[in-house]
Amino acid sequence: MSDLGAAARAVARPATRADLPDLVRLYDLLSAEMAALRPVWPLTDGLAAPTTTTFEAMLSAVEWAILIGALDGVTVGFLAWRDEPLLPLAGGERIGAVRYIFTEPAARTVGVGEAMMAAFLEAALARGIRRFDAHVSPGHRQAKNFFESNGFKARAIVMYRDASE
Repeated sequence: MSDLGAAARAVARPATRADLPDLVRLYDLLSAEMAALRPVWPLTDGLAAPTTTTFEAMLSAVEWAILIGALDGVTVGFLAWRDEPLLPLAGGERIGAVRYIFTEPAARTVGVGEAMMAAFLEAALARGIRRFDAHVSPGHRQAKNFFESNGFKARAIVMYRDASE
């Protein structure tokens, strides 16, 4: 990624099959970043391999939506979210759950994440969704701060133990 000065324009758009190579490339970067932070992440929270096939299925599934984040036409990020039903007590209400969000490190803090978040919220609201989740790993301060700056608050923590450690 070259110099990303203030002149770069961040946009978000729906992903298509043509974006599969970029989605796989970005996911590999996300997976490496998360595995360094929490080695179990690829086993518990990552995508099934082969990731190209998984992304193809996500792109054609009604409950999934994937957004591409770009700077001046160059793909530098993605956001994948699911339209998920709440429990029956919620009377048919659904929740928009951000499962994956990633922006290349050189493209962070220039508005790409914000553009993807705005597009996600707009799309979810258009589906009638009024509740939102974001899956964030413990210790990933940048991601936590990003979601908190967008009005999210922690509502659950998943505890994990590996008996071999």
